Amino acid sequence: QVNLPNRSTVPWHYWWQAHYLDCLLDAAERADITHHDDGAAHRTRARRLLRTIRLRNGGRWRNSYYDDMAWLALAALRSADIADTRPLPTLTAALISAHTSDLGGGLFWNTSRDFKNTPATAPAALYFARIGRKDESAQLVDWLFARLLDPATGLLFDGIRMPGERLVTDLYTYNQGPALGALLALGDQRSLDRARGLITAIATHLVQPDGALRTHGGGDGGLFTGILARYLALAAVSPHLPEATRTIARTLITTTARALWEGRTEREAGGRRRRTVLVFSAAPGASAGKGSVELSTQLQAWMIFEAAWQATGRTGRAGG
Repeated sequence: QVNLPNRSTVPWHYWWQAHYLDCLLDAAERADITHHDDGAAHRTRARRLLRTIRLRNGGRWRNSYYDDMAWLALAALRSADIADTRPLPTLTAALISAHTSDLGGGLFWNTSRDFKNTPATAPAALYFARIGRKDESAQLVDWLFARLLDPATGLLFDGIRMPGERLVTDLYTYNQGPALGALLALGDQRSLDRARGLITAIATHLVQPDGALRTHGGGDGGLFTGILARYLALAAVSPHLPEATRTIARTLITTTARALWEGRTEREAGGRRRRTVLVFSAAPGASAGKGSVELSTQLQAWMIFEAAWQATGRTGRAGG
């Protein structure tokens, strides 16, 4: 059984909600294409979610973390046709303010301004590319590849702390995802070459023995690989990448989706309407079991299944 906790005792994460908004928009777009009749319901939920994010955040769009704001900016940009666009000027100004010449470029992680990293810089680069600020996007991408590229793996390190320019060499799946998205959005030959190399590096260094993408447990890490899958799906259908590269991206997604689907469990959810729901593990290939359930890991699974549908020509099933 899934027990629904008391609202007052549950932590609320701004950036998790941004990815929930993205998932609702994915579902609405899929419903449109497959002629299902629930697209309008997903759009209604998306409108309500965007409005209540601001309310729950103290009546503000901004918070202390520029990566959080970049994720909400990306989702809000997609939702412009179904919701108001009031978040965008505020979030855009915040992201621009965090892009400084300290450390030669890049975006600060938060308002403490003592850490520039991939988690903030990559989604901001993608957002800037999508709103037409391609020069600024390219500057951020060039900084990532100049300062944070691991020569041993071809992946992007986490960031650089100040003072002293201490390199943080953790390698996370989600850092590669929005960087890949930014490269595809820029679309010039240098960016496409970098995208091809990044996909190869992901397939070499960020997979489990069974070929599924590596994951990072629960909490914030429960979202990481879903984010990577979202942008691998763009690569899988990009006409600007070689077929071999598209196949690698597609296989990474579908292998991961299949492993997650096979580990699903059914639980009875409480509340006003008792119903059976599917619960997914944080790790592909593992059973979801009977433990506690976090929003982050379930959003990760959702993102991966949507990515599988996108990557298979919008005809395949997430579990297939």
